[in-house]
Amino acid sequence: MIARIWHGVARAENSDEMLEYFRATGLEGFRATEGHRGALMLRRTQGDRSEFLLISLWDSLDAIKRFAGEEYEKAVYYPEDARLLVNLEPTVAHYEVAERTI
Repeated sequence: MIARIWHGVARAENSDEMLEYFRATGLEGFRATEGHRGALMLRRTQGDRSEFLLISLWDSLDAIKRFAGEEYEKAVYYPEDARLLVNLEPTVAHYEVAERTI
């Protein structure tokens, strides 16, 4: 199993809207992709910024490519992301899941 990890930062006033947008775009995209095994969306607000960490779990790199395309290390963005996020980080990280308890 492989974990795909994306990080983003939004203005705190956009935090709830960003979370709802994630649910409607990225998380729905995950669910629609064969080989997706779950996701965690983490949010932390400090001052005027909200950080998001999205950890999605996949059966294989092939499953990730079904979601993200051949350039699977690039972050996948949707039309409103540029408005809601402070910046668009170009890449994501992938880790082999060595142990899973949830």
